[in-house]
Amino acid sequence: MTQPPKPPSRPGRVSMRRYLQLFRADILSAQPARLYRAWMAEFRTPFFRSYLCNQPDLVDLVLKGRPDDFPKSNRVREGLTPLLGNSVFVTNGEAWKRQRRIIDPAFEGGRLRHIFPAMRDAGHAVVQRLAGMADGSARDIEGEASHAAADVIFRTLFSIPIENEVAARVFNEFRAHQRTQPVVNLAALVPLPRWMPRFHSRATRRTAEVIRGLIRQLTAERMARIAAGDAPEDLATKIMTTADPQTGARFDTEEMVDQVAIFFLAGHETSASALAWALYLLALYPDWQDRIAAEAAAAFGDAPPEFAQMGKLPLTRDVFRETLRLYPPVPMMVRQTRCPEAFRGRQIAPGAQIVLSPWHLHRHERIWDNPDGFDPARYGTPAGRKCLREAFIPFSAGQRVCPGAGFAMIEGPLLLAMIVQKFRLQPVTERPAMPVAHLTVRGKDGIWLKITPRN
Repeated sequence: MTQPPKPPSRPGRVSMRRYLQLFRADILSAQPARLYRAWMAEFRTPFFRSYLCNQPDLVDLVLKGRPDDFPKSNRVREGLTPLLGNSVFVTNGEAWKRQRRIIDPAFEGGRLRHIFPAMRDAGHAVVQRLAGMADGSARDIEGEASHAAADVIFRTLFSIPIENEVAARVFNEFRAHQRTQPVVNLAALVPLPRWMPRFHSRATRRTAEVIRGLIRQLTAERMARIAAGDAPEDLATKIMTTADPQTGARFDTEEMVDQVAIFFLAGHETSASALAWALYLLALYPDWQDRIAAEAAAAFGDAPPEFAQMGKLPLTRDVFRETLRLYPPVPMMVRQTRCPEAFRGRQIAPGAQIVLSPWHLHRHERIWDNPDGFDPARYGTPAGRKCLREAFIPFSAGQRVCPGAGFAMIEGPLLLAMIVQKFRLQPVTERPAMPVAHLTVRGKDGIWLKITPRN
């Protein structure tokens, strides 16, 4: 039976130099196979120690039980600052709590119903684009998934569709940023003093500046429309007009640029990754593809999808969940200890790195049945639901759960259903996909499919 693609693990022990070479190329294949069975593993460097935790109660402790004792690691921030500035993704403590107090109201349940038409319009747009490509020739679906996800972000945030030229430019800049920005850099490995300049490659700084410049322009234009009283009721307006209930302050332009940068990274790159892998998995498993198409046809018919109909897509939702399990867009999260800890009998000093790996947790051989297999039906079983509660963290968990988690679980199944209702997908056997991880999990050489009309 066909298994979904999985990168090979590194063989045995390697030198620190070799490990860093592997890590910079791809996080996933740099790791040893034992992490798919280990409850905890320790990694030592000359400058710090890190501990990867797969045991569900330890993951729960870090994310839910005592999250303030395990803040985001500053080492992650070192590499992302050129793009994300002081966004909610990298801040800690009171700064982070203030940001979430302003951001969270925009993603409450009622707001999802309000912005659903914008998601649907993006879905219609991707269906129309794919109709012009559905000739059975090989296509890299990652580009189309990125275009669709970017369209959703721009429509829901700023009430504007993304033009083809802009979408291609944004996609190319983010893709270039992924490739030029390693997950670790010198400051992430060596504890440099705060006054010392941080060095990023010219390409990293250039792509970040281009992306932030585009966001700054949109943000300034929106602030002007808010001041004029004619701004649309979208996510950007909601966030920019929400005052911190404790201080009464709102985001200024640069703060909003930081937040939109992470919305775009989280909502564009991660959504594109999940959608592309979901389409690839359905191409590999045509029986599931036909079930999703039938479910979409029964739910939507020939009419435009409505928010209330999303409850009629349980199979599509489970396929999307299984995609997030096998290919979590953000494969690893890093926290650090604020005080001494004892995990599984090991003494952990303050400042140590605690690595939580959705990639390994979601494929853990001691937790999941058939961990590397594609089985959306597992979520209809008691064992599958238990794993979903205890070992499924594609959006993190606890107080730092992604504010857009509900958004993503509407967007992903909606786009998937709309696409599969209209088209048949086949894998390109001579160009199989292989996941690699940079900022998100993508195909090493793209994700290639053949697309033809379903009717």
